[in-house]
Amino acid sequence: MAIHFTKEEFSTRKSKVIKELKKQNLDGLLMFRQESMYWLTGYDTFGYVYFQCLVLTTRGDLILLTRAPDLRQAQNTSIIEDIRIWVDKDKSKPSDQLVDILSELGLEKSNLGVEYEAYGLTGRNAMRLNDSLKAFATLHDKSELISFLRVIKSPAEIVYVKKAAELADKAMEAAWKYAHSGQNESKILAEMQGAIFNGGGDYPANEFIIGSGKNALLCRYQSEKRNLDEIDQLSIEWAGTYKHYHSAMFRTIPIGRVNEKQKKMYEACVEALKACEKKLKPGNKVGEVFDVHAEVFDKLGYKKSRMNACGYSLGTTFAPNWMDWPMFYTGNPVVLNAGMVFFMHMILMDSDNQLAMNLGETYLVTNDGNERLGKKKMDLVIG
Repeated sequence: MAIHFTKEEFSTRKSKVIKELKKQNLDGLLMFRQESMYWLTGYDTFGYVYFQCLVLTTRGDLILLTRAPDLRQAQNTSIIEDIRIWVDKDKSKPSDQLVDILSELGLEKSNLGVEYEAYGLTGRNAMRLNDSLKAFATLHDKSELISFLRVIKSPAEIVYVKKAAELADKAMEAAWKYAHSGQNESKILAEMQGAIFNGGGDYPANEFIIGSGKNALLCRYQSEKRNLDEIDQLSIEWAGTYKHYHSAMFRTIPIGRVNEKQKKMYEACVEALKACEKKLKPGNKVGEVFDVHAEVFDKLGYKKSRMNACGYSLGTTFAPNWMDWPMFYTGNPVVLNAGMVFFMHMILMDSDNQLAMNLGETYLVTNDGNERLGKKKMDLVIG
């Protein structure tokens, strides 16, 4: 079976969720986030684009309601034993079948947590869910309940994160090798992703971001692929991925030569990242990491070019993106703890001069500070 953790690991996670449910006076949790299902049971699919729900009660009952294509998927990748199928047909309403399951579990008039903040639970399906359950139980938005538990990684998870970091390093080696004038961006992407697959890795939860010329100033993937000019700039954000665990990196590579503005932007990115590293330790707040990032950039005159967030948690995530909770932005009150994993990215986009400079690394928070998981140099490499 394609299960990546021990039964003991899953049992520990289940106990933590049940303990939290009881603490919040809930009788059960309706999970719609694929990350929650994978973390709790190993269930690995992209079938969450359709209605599917994993039910967990405080007694320990665990039932999955999904479509027929995911029956064997759940059997082969998870510890779930009770799998129910809703049938595709005109005007089907699987939320009504979910009510039948909850009734079978004796949950009428109960308090149920719901993961409303889920890519698989569309607005229409959420409305149908509320309609089906409005007279059955009291629903509470508990979208972050499992996210709070997932954010601190177990030793077994950290092994996977570190493997993902090794793969990210291999991808960077490929980028350095192929990023030169005349090369097409598609070739660079293919070599980077190939390095990860050849190392035993997976697809990431979102596309690698790549752009040259004016597109180097973009923070999202777009479909143009161009050949690098003799003098150019190339921005790439990517992640090594292993068993759905991510370790991301971000670089801007000057092509042909580097000018003085780019050098100063790079030096600012290094200074900001070093400041964030000092703040990334147990007891500090997530928002405080962003604040030192902004302080460095602002004093150096880059307030207009920086972002309003400088990173986020990483872990096991599914499409459409690898960003996890929580994010580095001002005022975020989440307290840092050992075992958390974060991607910190220093992004400068100078629209006036059409110049970009990016530097991003993934870190594990340790008992006395942090560990940078990427092992490659952070020097400014010229392609």
